[in-house]
Amino acid sequence: MELEEKVRTKVKRKLKLDNKRLINSFKYALQGIKQSYKGEQNLKIHTVVAVLVIIFGFLLKINYLEWLICLVLIGLVLMAEFFNTAIEYVVDLASPKIHPLAKAAKDTASAGVLMMAIIATIIGLIIFVPKLLDIIMPMIEAAKWN
Repeated sequence: MELEEKVRTKVKRKLKLDNKRLINSFKYALQGIKQSYKGEQNLKIHTVVAVLVIIFGFLLKINYLEWLICLVLIGLVLMAEFFNTAIEYVVDLASPKIHPLAKAAKDTASAGVLMMAIIATIIGLIIFVPKLLDIIMPMIEAAKWN
């Protein structure tokens, strides 16, 4: 019975909203973001591309659904990059020496980010290229007549 009571007490504590734990969880997440941006070049590149997508989204007046798609894809690519960074940190901790399995784990995590970025790029092109062509084609047609 004593073990059951301990488990019940622990579960109740976990379910209770604890402001200090909540604030700390946000603080730790922000520290993780800061740490990742310090060391990860690709995360910076993905962020610049995300900002460009947002700027072009406003300039090209993408619709509501296109905004949702772009924002979800931005989130997925950044999330993949954060997970990749976490995997790299854990692998470096677990295997400080060069090991083929450590390399395979890191390469596979990076491949996941690359695949997500490729998919996001293709979808981005599907959204943005027709809008760019709508702007560029009349200019080309006008130039032909001059």
